[in-house]
Amino acid sequence: MENVNHLDVSQTTVFSEKDSIRQRFSEEKPFCNETLTKRKNIVCEICGRSFVSNSNLRKHIRVHTGEKPYNCEVCGKSFSQDNSLAIHRAIHTGNKSFHCDICGKYFITHNILINHKRTHSAEKPHRCDLCDKSFVCNGKLTRHRRIHTGEKLFNCEICGKSFIDNSHLTGHKRMHTGEKPCHCDVCGKSFFSNSNLKRHKILHSGEKPFHCDMCGKCFVSNSVLARHRRMHDGDEKRFYCEICGKTFFDNSNLIVHIRSHTGERPYRCDTCGKSFMYKSHLNKHMVKHKRAAS
Repeated sequence: MENVNHLDVSQTTVFSEKDSIRQRFSEEKPFCNETLTKRKNIVCEICGRSFVSNSNLRKHIRVHTGEKPYNCEVCGKSFSQDNSLAIHRAIHTGNKSFHCDICGKYFITHNILINHKRTHSAEKPHRCDLCDKSFVCNGKLTRHRRIHTGEKLFNCEICGKSFIDNSHLTGHKRMHTGEKPCHCDVCGKSFFSNSNLKRHKILHSGEKPFHCDMCGKCFVSNSVLARHRRMHDGDEKRFYCEICGKTFFDNSNLIVHIRSHTGERPYRCDTCGKSFMYKSHLNKHMVKHKRAAS
């Protein structure tokens, strides 16, 4: 009971802070000192970000307040910007009038098409001035910069955890609700977010898009590639098996290895009850049930 009461208090605090921000920035008064001579001279008092006009700042403030005044009349989903709602509406209408002449795909807006074409040309014109990493669009660069600044503008109203990106917050909130709307059409498994589903689908396709620039070996995920690179970097194998003495670069590999000694099979098929030592083996097994049912 004490934990529930504590959660209610923290939620009330989050909401009261947002209400205070809304009230402060809805008042008819200057948002900043506009005597500055810089091009972006209108500054957000909360995070320090600069804008060229008061209207742009008002839109930005919604990031802090969580306000989403633009509602889709078809599904009820809400948005903080009117242009985001316009793009969303095209999902319902199916209107994709912007055509890629390279691969034939169609897109909702011209900007999305431009960013897509850069995947063909490998053009990444938006460069981070802190680490020199490049991106196909300015939005991805903006989100990337938050890694350097530590800026986390998107707050979970349930537990108070903060995120650098609204999509990360959306996926996180589903952990509270249990909602898993992203379904794999191969094995039927569900996920909190589309990014998790995309990573999962690589297991079925056999695609290994992450390449080691030192030896050319390919991997299914960036995290697996990062672990592999430790071998080239000469990182010490710090994780030690007390049964056979074998060492590993990371604890997850050690945990999997220990199953070879214990015989543990933690991955169970809900259809037939068969158990597996490795998750990848269960995934392959589930495909057989999927094919048998089709």
